[in-house]
Amino acid sequence: MSTTTVQAGAQAPAAGPEPITEPGIYDMSNEEYHSHRYALSSSGARKLIEASPAHFRYEQDHPQPVKKAWDIGNAAHRLVLGNGPELRLVDYERWDTKAAKAEVAEARAEGAVPLKRAEYEQVHEMADVLRRHPVASLLFDPEHGTPERSLFWRDAPTGVMRRARLDWLPSPRSGRLIIPDYKTCVSAKPERLERVIDDLGYHQQDDTYRSACHALGIADDDAAFVFVCQEKTPPYVITVIEVNAAARRIGAARNRRALEIFAHCTATGYWPGYSDDVVPVSLPPWAETRDTLEYL
Repeated sequence: MSTTTVQAGAQAPAAGPEPITEPGIYDMSNEEYHSHRYALSSSGARKLIEASPAHFRYEQDHPQPVKKAWDIGNAAHRLVLGNGPELRLVDYERWDTKAAKAEVAEARAEGAVPLKRAEYEQVHEMADVLRRHPVASLLFDPEHGTPERSLFWRDAPTGVMRRARLDWLPSPRSGRLIIPDYKTCVSAKPERLERVIDDLGYHQQDDTYRSACHALGIADDDAAFVFVCQEKTPPYVITVIEVNAAARRIGAARNRRALEIFAHCTATGYWPGYSDDVVPVSLPPWAETRDTLEYL
């Protein structure tokens, strides 16, 4: 697929607010950030690569509703970063009663995160553990950084506007700049996190955030981007990881492909599925081997 330059104001993938055309660091809510769907994000790039442009476009036009599964991560982010939605304790033993359902619905309608008593205590314990961690506590030191800043910049080869939302923007200081991103996880064991990097595309996120910081003059080539990964069960172990050079190169190549696809689809207005051609398919290798021995 050839690279296509898209000028500012070209056909956007979905309706939204007035487009941002000036690269910069913006202070906006998480909801406002996600409404700028004409600008390609890291998660959008991953969807284009791993699914199809049609899936990407559908999700842009039909934003996902809030899911209960996101509550612990969102609440932990709020306590770690000191910024985000209100945490609302819905203190009922059961949440299937009329009164509990009403409070949960009210909290969601007001943009708060409703939590059960055990969940409320859980996320506070997670934040306490992080504040005692020798590295993570320094990376998210409230005296040396600002939470949740939205970065917008234009990709030079394609003209596509890109966006990224940093969990934490460190204050300028002497020495190597380290930009952290907070993740909750099932296991913070390094060997398990290798699989998570691939499954969730953290290497693409790494490249996206590095590209944003370089484009806006926040960081030079020596800057580090790290993931602070914390388990969601006691003792809430934390592992700080940095994606290696090989993974970063692959993440950058995947992002470049996604940008070219996004530019082409935006210019043509056509968002295809997996393929428009007849696709030859075979049996899975194990089935072919099994049936070849049995029947051929």
